[in-house]
Amino acid sequence: MNRNTTVLMVVIFVVAGMLLTGHFLSKRASVAPVGTALGAADPSGKLAPDFRLKSIDGKSYRLADLRGKAVLLNFWATWCPPCKIEIPWFVELQKQYASQGLVIVGVAMDDDADKQKVVADFANEMKIDYPVLLGNDEVADEYGGVDALPTTFFIGRDGKIVRRFMGLAAHSDFEDAIHAALREGQSTQAYTAPLENVQGK
Repeated sequence: MNRNTTVLMVVIFVVAGMLLTGHFLSKRASVAPVGTALGAADPSGKLAPDFRLKSIDGKSYRLADLRGKAVLLNFWATWCPPCKIEIPWFVELQKQYASQGLVIVGVAMDDDADKQKVVADFANEMKIDYPVLLGNDEVADEYGGVDALPTTFFIGRDGKIVRRFMGLAAHSDFEDAIHAALREGQSTQAYTAPLENVQGK
C-alpha cells in the first residue's frame, strides 16, 4: 500500500468517525440537524417560531400567547453540566425581572423513556419556578436545530429574536440580553392572562 492510499484511508476513517460522533450527539440532544427554520446564521431580528408544547405538569403552552412579554427561551437537558450552572441564575433573574415583563421558559430536550418524570424530578431538585416544557425534534428544528445545549434565545415584546447564546454565557451577558429584550417592542400590548392560564384546548 503506497503512501497516498494510506493517507486517504486515514482521512476517510477520521471523517467517518466525526460523522458518527455528530450523529450520536444530535440524537443525545434529541435534535435533528436538517430541515431548520431559522438556520445556523444569526437569527436576530427574525420572528421567533411559534410552538405549542406540554409542560411537566401537563399544561399546554403556546409561545404566541406571550406576545407583549420579553421571553428568555432556554433549550436545555438534565444531563447537560452547563445547564445546571445556568438554571439557578434563571431562577434569580425571573424573580428580578418578572415585574418588568420578563418570562423565562425552559424547553427540556431529554430523550429518556420517562421524560416527563425525569425532567419534573430534576426541576423539583433545582427549585425551578418558571415553566418547564417538554421539547421535541420539531421545535428544535424550527429554532435552527439546537445543535448545542444549552442554547438560549432572547425574544422581544414584539415576538422577534433579539439575541441567541449557544453554550454557557456569563451572568452579565444574560442580564444585558434581558435588558435588550425588555426594550424591544415596548409599545406592543402585553398579554393580560397570567402564564399559568395559557392552556391549549
